[in-house]
This record gives sequence, structure tokens and C-alpha cells, in this order.
Amino acid sequence: MTSDRLARRVPLAASMTPRWPPPQPRFELRQLLAHGVQAVKRRDWPRPLRGPDRSVAKGYPPPLPELAVVALNRMGFGPRPGDVDAFRALGGNDDERLGAYVELQLDPAGIDDSECDARIAASGYTTLDKSLAELFADHHVADPPTWEERILPALETELATWTRAIWSRRQLLEVLVQFWHDHFNVYAYDYIEGPVWVHYDRDVIRANALGRFRTMLEAMAKAPAMLMYLDNFINFAATSGGGDPVGSNENFARELLELHTLGADASFGNLPADQVPGFPNPVGYCQEDVVAAARAFTGWTFGIDWIWGNPNDGLFLYREDLHDTLPKQVLGLEIPSGPGSAQADGRAVLNRIARHPATGQHVAGKLCRRLVGDQPPQSLIDSAAALFTAQWQAPDQIAQVVRHIVLSAEFRSTWGEKIKRPFEIAVSALRASSADLRFTLEPGPDRDTTDAIHWLFGASGQDLFACHPPIGYPDVRERWQSANPRVACWRLVNWLVEADDGAGSYRLDLLGQTPPGARSANQLVDFWSQRVLERALPDGDRLEFVRYMAQGHNPDMPLPLDSDESTQSRLRGLVGLLFMSPEFLWR
Repeated sequence: MTSDRLARRVPLAASMTPRWPPPQPRFELRQLLAHGVQAVKRRDWPRPLRGPDRSVAKGYPPPLPELAVVALNRMGFGPRPGDVDAFRALGGNDDERLGAYVELQLDPAGIDDSECDARIAASGYTTLDKSLAELFADHHVADPPTWEERILPALETELATWTRAIWSRRQLLEVLVQFWHDHFNVYAYDYIEGPVWVHYDRDVIRANALGRFRTMLEAMAKAPAMLMYLDNFINFAATSGGGDPVGSNENFARELLELHTLGADASFGNLPADQVPGFPNPVGYCQEDVVAAARAFTGWTFGIDWIWGNPNDGLFLYREDLHDTLPKQVLGLEIPSGPGSAQADGRAVLNRIARHPATGQHVAGKLCRRLVGDQPPQSLIDSAAALFTAQWQAPDQIAQVVRHIVLSAEFRSTWGEKIKRPFEIAVSALRASSADLRFTLEPGPDRDTTDAIHWLFGASGQDLFACHPPIGYPDVRERWQSANPRVACWRLVNWLVEADDGAGSYRLDLLGQTPPGARSANQLVDFWSQRVLERALPDGDRLEFVRYMAQGHNPDMPLPLDSDESTQSRLRGLVGLLFMSPEFLWR
């Protein structure tokens, strides 16, 4: 995050100064623990592991944990204390437990989420319940607004997203909301996108995350945030209503086919449309299809007074006078000419691409990659894609496909194919440690904490809703194993275990959460590794953690944890190290 970008989002608390040197990228746990996290100098850093070369990665492949750990880490943002026990109680065997958990999560409206709702209500947000018309009027049209007022809906949506990811019991919904934001990526922190961002998140993404893909496609295509981001709001026929030779804009149509539906693998480039294999039911698309689709969406715009004759209300509208009414052909579909076709032409294209088998392959493949592994078996992709295509008109199409994926043998048997991205690292650490934070813009210590998290997380490369290119954030491990995101996450988790609330207490009450009977190095490592990982550490790593806590003394000797600040500091260091251990990063 650049300093200019940061200044335009959430101003930093003036007194907030980091109290640690730059932490280290991932390398041998033995060296980290021997020197202490904060004592390793930059010149001592060994070269970190690079890329997905698993043949040299220590501890790969990691052992498969129990199904509860797999499910809670891949269908959610990791377990909170008690979640694994609750999962185990859902049935007498793993089949029953997973089946019951999946059905629970696929019905988010049936989950009591009052704790999370109360946290959001207590955070002072003012924009989350506004209609699209109210958002546009209050944060774009009025006065005009300051930059802070203009961007407030995007900021509050971001804070609410953190809150929901950490405390919502509707974990699968939150994972899928993040997935669809990446799939239909829009950069939120811009002049028009920011004021209407609540609408895009709430009414386009969240409302359709488990529903029908075709419905989400149209909601996305009509959303002012997307219309502005990919320029379709100025996609007009070759001569505009004012007589100017505007011409159609291909930006939206190209990303619609390449990113949102059929996928880049289905592109046949400049091959003539009638030469694409399978024509008139082609297996993919070509440049002629992109041009024709762009023409089909001419006149799809929204109420903004930059366009002659438009109201200034932010609502979607069809401008028939700006629509290309000549005949079109998209993916072999003949679209006739005639007046009154602005709405019908675009919808015909959406129908064509929503039911196309390549769309099923592309979207189902991405869902398999998110929920199973970076290289999911083609057999699973094929079966999920077939279901996606067959059920393209079902109101619960996406839920059916997700159910198929997460109940598969591949879901249950895969571990170590994915690592947590920075947002997942931060959220799962906060969940595992029972953090009690309030993400807010109201002045006070909670605002200082919010600012600090934004500042530290901004360097990770995964700022929420802030991916500039339309491809969204990558979802493969090698894109997140470089030094920059790892160092940023080191800094963040180190800060989390050391942060205070401004009243002399730590934000993470690690001492208060440690049982009175756990005071030796062995006991502390065993308790906190089980708490953070929900499984035992590998023997070699456990030994290194114990040595770190024991500091050369008998690991069974009780430590003065209740009275000695250095021992308490070492406990915080232990938990911080666990948050960046390889075992914690697998998902």
C-alpha cells in the first residue's frame, strides 16, 4: 500500500509506531527459535524457499489432519476454540459429521449469527443498510462529499468483512464471498466505486454467493461499480444520441468472456467465428464474439450526469437510444436487429454464456482450486463442471456445486496443496487466539488498533477490495510464498501478540487463556500448539519450540509465567511463531 493510498483510506493514528525490527521470511524454524524472532538481523537471513518445489521443502507433504481441521480451514477461516469439538459432535463418524456441517453451512440464513451481528452493530457503521440510491445520493452527489465521505461505504464494508470473517458462524458463506469478489473483481477505492461499494458487496456478491450464477452475472453486469470499473457505462452504439461517433467499448465484454465465464483457455484469438471448433455451438470464443458481445451491451449504463440525458441517481438503466440495434452473433447465437433490444440483447448473451460448458469448466475449476487444492484432479473439475452446466437454471446452482466439491473424496484426502493467503493468516490467527477487537472508524483505542492492522496488513499484497487488475488476487500458493507477503504477515502477527488496548492490557490475553496447570515449557508448547493448530506439532518442530521456551533449563520445570515479564514475553513470542509455522499456514 502506498502512502498516498493509505492516506486516502484510513488515516494512521499519530502515536502508532512499530516496536519491532523487520521480521523474517520463512526459513528454518531451528534458526528462528535459537536466536529469537526479534534478534535475527537482516544480514543473517538465509535464502527462503522459493516456488512450489516440494522436493526440497522440509516437512512436505504434511500429514493429513483429522477431517474437522481440514473442513474448518478450507470451508472457513480456521477454527475458533470449541469449533473442532462442535464439529465432532455432529455425528458418529466423519461421513455424518461432514455431511451435517456442509448442510448447516449451505443454509447460512438458518445459522444464528447474533454474536457477529452485535459486533457489527456496535462498531458505529452508518452505510451498510443504505440502498443504492441512498449511497449514491449521500456519498457522490451531496454537497459534494469530501474524499472521506465518498469512500466511507468501501471502508465500512472492508471493516465489516474483517468482522464477519473472524466472528461469523457462517464461515462457508464468508469464504465464498471472498471467492466471488476475486472472480468478479472490482477495485473499490475509486471515485464512483467507493460510494456504491456497499451495494456491490451486499446486493451483487453476498446475495448470490450460493445461488444461481446467471442471476449473479446479471446483477454484476448492472452494478454501477462494475459498469464504471470496466467502462461499460460509456459503451454506446457507433453514433451516440448526440451524433458523436463514440463506438462500442470492449473492456467489459472481453473480461466477461475471458475472466467471468468461459475463461482464457476457451479463447481462439482472431480465428473467424465460423471456424471455431463446434460452430454453431462453438467450444470457445474468438475476437469476433468479444466485439459482438460488446455491441450487445451498448446502452447498459447507470444514472450519472456525465452522460447526456441521464438522471443523477446511480441506478441502472437501459439507454435504447445509445444501443446498437443491428444484428449480432455471439457464440453462434443469432441476435436479430430491431428497436427495444438493449435489454434483450445483453440478456441473450448472458443466457448463452451461463449455460456454456466452458463456463462450467472455468468456474467449477476455480471453485475446486479454492476449496480443494491448487491442482485439483481433472476428474473432480469435470464432475463439478457437468453439474454446474446441468443446473444452470436452478436457484441453488452454486450451492449444489459447492456441496459436490466439499463432499468429494478429494476434499477429504487433500492437505498441503494450499497455503493461507495473507487475509486467511491474519483472520485465522485472530480466531485461534480469541481476539476481542472492534474494527471501527470511531476515535479511540479501537480505532488505533484498526489503523495499525490496516497499516501492517497493507504491505501483504492482499488489501481487501484493492486489486487493481480485473483478474483478482491469485489463488495459488507460489504467488504468496515470496518474501514480501511473508514478511508483512510476520510483522502483523508479531504486532498482534504484542499490541495493547491503550489501558495497559494486551489485545490478545494469552496469559489469561493459558490454564493454571500449564507452566512448564513442555506444557506451554503442547497447550498452545494444540490451541493454534488443533493438532500436535511434528516431533522435530515441537522440540525446537520447547527449547525456545525452556531457554536451556529443564523443560519440565515450572516457569514463573505469572510474575516474570520476560517469560510472558517469551510466551507471546511462542504464539507468534506458531502463527507463522508451516503447520499453521497449510490449508
